[in-house]
Amino acid sequence: MKLRHLTLTFASALLVASCSSAPYDKTDTGITVNVKNVDADGARLVRLQVLGEKLIRVSATPDRKFADTPSLVIVPQDSVPHFDVTDTDSTVSVSTSSITATVSLADGEVLFYDKDGKLILAEDEGGRRFTPIEVEGKKAYTVQQFFKSVNDEEGIYGLGQHQADEFNYKGKNEELFQYNTKVSVPFVVSTDNYGILWDSYSLCRWGNPEDYKQLGGVFKLYDKDGKEGALTGTYVPADGSEPLVQREDSIYFEHLKRGDLAHVVNLPADFPFNGSHVTYEGYIEPEISGLYRFIMYYSGYQKIYINNELIVPERWRTAWNPNSFKFSTELEAGVRVPIKIEWEPNGAVAYCGLRVYSPTDPKEQLKMSWWGEMQEQIDYYFVYGESMDDVIKGYRTLTGKAPIMPKWAMGYWQSREKYNTQEEVESTFAEFRKRNIPIDNIVIDWLHWKQDSWGSHEFDKERFPDPKGMVDSIHDMNGRVMISVWPKFYVTTEHYKEFDEKGWMYKLPVNDSIRDWVGPGYLGSFYDAYDPDARKLFWKQMYEHYYPLGIDAWWMDASEPNIRDCTDIQYRKDLITPTSLGPSTQYFNAYALMNAEAIYDGQRGVDPDKRVFLLTRSGFAGEQRYSTATWSGDIATRWEDMAAQMSAGLNFAVSGIPWWTMDIGGFCVEDRYVAAQQEFDKTGKENADLKEWRELNTRWYQFGAFAPLFRAHGQWPFREVFNIAPEGHPAYKSIVYYTKLRYNLMPYIYSLAGMTHYDDYTIMRPLVMDFPADKNVRDLKDEYMFGPDLLVAPVYHYGDRNREVYFPAGGWYDFYTGKYIAGGETMNVAAPYERMPLYVRAGSILPVGGDIQSTAEVSTEPLTLFVCAGRDGSFTLYDDEGVNYNYEKGMKASIPLAWNNAASTLTIGDRQGEYPGMLKNRKFNVVLVDPSRQVAFDKPAKGVTVDYSGNSVEVKL
Repeated sequence: MKLRHLTLTFASALLVASCSSAPYDKTDTGITVNVKNVDADGARLVRLQVLGEKLIRVSATPDRKFADTPSLVIVPQDSVPHFDVTDTDSTVSVSTSSITATVSLADGEVLFYDKDGKLILAEDEGGRRFTPIEVEGKKAYTVQQFFKSVNDEEGIYGLGQHQADEFNYKGKNEELFQYNTKVSVPFVVSTDNYGILWDSYSLCRWGNPEDYKQLGGVFKLYDKDGKEGALTGTYVPADGSEPLVQREDSIYFEHLKRGDLAHVVNLPADFPFNGSHVTYEGYIEPEISGLYRFIMYYSGYQKIYINNELIVPERWRTAWNPNSFKFSTELEAGVRVPIKIEWEPNGAVAYCGLRVYSPTDPKEQLKMSWWGEMQEQIDYYFVYGESMDDVIKGYRTLTGKAPIMPKWAMGYWQSREKYNTQEEVESTFAEFRKRNIPIDNIVIDWLHWKQDSWGSHEFDKERFPDPKGMVDSIHDMNGRVMISVWPKFYVTTEHYKEFDEKGWMYKLPVNDSIRDWVGPGYLGSFYDAYDPDARKLFWKQMYEHYYPLGIDAWWMDASEPNIRDCTDIQYRKDLITPTSLGPSTQYFNAYALMNAEAIYDGQRGVDPDKRVFLLTRSGFAGEQRYSTATWSGDIATRWEDMAAQMSAGLNFAVSGIPWWTMDIGGFCVEDRYVAAQQEFDKTGKENADLKEWRELNTRWYQFGAFAPLFRAHGQWPFREVFNIAPEGHPAYKSIVYYTKLRYNLMPYIYSLAGMTHYDDYTIMRPLVMDFPADKNVRDLKDEYMFGPDLLVAPVYHYGDRNREVYFPAGGWYDFYTGKYIAGGETMNVAAPYERMPLYVRAGSILPVGGDIQSTAEVSTEPLTLFVCAGRDGSFTLYDDEGVNYNYEKGMKASIPLAWNNAASTLTIGDRQGEYPGMLKNRKFNVVLVDPSRQVAFDKPAKGVTVDYSGNSVEVKL
């Protein structure tokens, strides 16, 4: 029986069950418990539904029946596995062959056990809370769910992509909402091989369910002269005129005033902030001792000192896109401690904030906690597995498999903000071809339309006289074109009017006269992506205007949705409500998922043979089923921001969504780099800032070559390698080297793409996924596995020419020399300017191809298989046509490779399957690498030539 039918059957059964005096009722999918001891804010009904051998849905409500509104995240499940129900006087349990979930009849507490009876996870006693909430006439609940810490040493990862450079979320706090550079996905995976998917679309919190408090609400404040009640704020204008000095009882300058785009709440209204220097200083005195957790909010340059110690070294963000950063410090009750915030605003509008959490009992802090602002009930999914990969497989079983991305998407993409003319697009791509630098995709960013026509989906004919000819010219060079499409429409466009007459535009942005930053500022709004018919219209408009041009892929920008930067969260909700499903308070976080569905379903409906590709700035649980990738937004061009992309990307990957990328080099550029490029353009001389800019981009490209998607983008200075540095410069040579290497590794990378679909694999992998028993990797966030075979250790400090790398036990080979490292230790390794530490795992069978200029090419060279001795290993080469969905019809091919280390034999197995255009006869160059035979993986190496026609071959090495 299909689950979609079971839901209707069970809903009617509950009407009877809710009036039953029986302690529980058995259903077709599980059990419903009528909680005996119902607290005033607790659950009346608790339900377990078995969705798979290792998948259980837990629902709880204080009402007499469940809401059972269809989930936006979960896909229908094909069947319900066999399960058993057993009970005692105090509990009732459901058991599959893999797990058991037990519910207390008294209070509804749920505990999860493995097949051997070992406790995996347990709800906390009394840890479920419901508080009524009503928004726009809709009644629901603010909810909390706490779990015990069964294992204090477990690592917990996921929650999407956040920019505070936190990695292991055990004992941490995170607020889950969507914003530029912040993508919230309510899913976590534990090293104890379970996951929790929290099915909520509202503002949520992980960890502390409370909001951060103002400094004056936690500490006694004293100004710099010792007077109680406030800190001293000193505002020094850029022109050196008389400073403004005033007392500040909170440091909360984090959002614009409504209706006033020039002033930030609580800041002095008429002070000229750009180029000024601001200091907040004085003393804080805590009432209790313990660890205080702070969150700072910053634009411009900011440092924080506590007790005369530099706690937060200088950080920078552009004025229009502030960032948050978290830090902690121990403080003693009754001890007055000096505090100082140094701030240099870097724009006419400026943002600054510092808030804090009071100390929490360490044992309480280690408990898993979920909070949701507005939900009809508590719904979460317990996912168990034999490994973290198995847990992610369960997540994708619930939320949808990831299709195989088009092969070209795994090549190099060139982008900038922005190509302003057709000539710029064509000449830039042609320059790559002229220089023999591989490239597959060029991106056309916003404002390719007329200035006053956002949402028209029409190119400005003056700057782009022949859009189809432009796209055709890129196609003729074996390239692809991606275009930026926003869910945003100026009120003057016909497309806006089409939506508006159906009631599908958010009205408050227009009523509040919110104008954007273009030209004189234009009035517009976003469409309601929660309405299924509005989604169809959104795609129809794209199809009519862009599709005839031959556009290959879609860049869905600002899909948070971002109607106005730098507003408080309540106003963000107000600007997008009501949705067709209900108040935005309830559906705050899922817009990007709905928008992605519009494009995926739309394109597959009109062109079912062309693979869909979406890149979105926001995302949500389940987006992978819509062939959607996410990038990390408009990050800054700073070394610390590059470092933060590692933890952000790794946690996003563990959130179950395999396709992620970033703006290589960062998007928002510091003034000093802009000035350095301008000076170079005039004088041809490389000053200190330009030298750093080039090194930053070099290191970032090295890192980016080993992300799931390889993409450069950003504001001026331009990001093409030939605009970053001249040919012969070490930056140029290194960037070109790694771009070519990306293409040499395409047989490996595309095989990983196949694994993401067929095996629910994760390409960008924190070491904890492959070495879960190694406690040294639980918090290791600056190195990772790229697929099963490559250990990547990016360099992210200026001037570093070496770095420490931890090598898990098992054996490793230096990618550039073949030198063997036994592992099980941390080593200081060389990291010259042009190379990033990169290692191949013993037991790997690494396929490396010849040089190609795009993924549309097939190398005429034999495919080299580097066989790394030290342990047994295997790998499966996968291929298909790369651009269509014929693989769904079985048109694909895979070749299993197996290395027997003891016998020193590689088996190239029977090819499975075939597809049109497949190479039926091919040559392999098999190269053995072992501790006594050092072979570089990035240079031609002579090995054993094997002629292969699809039948199994054994190669003795």
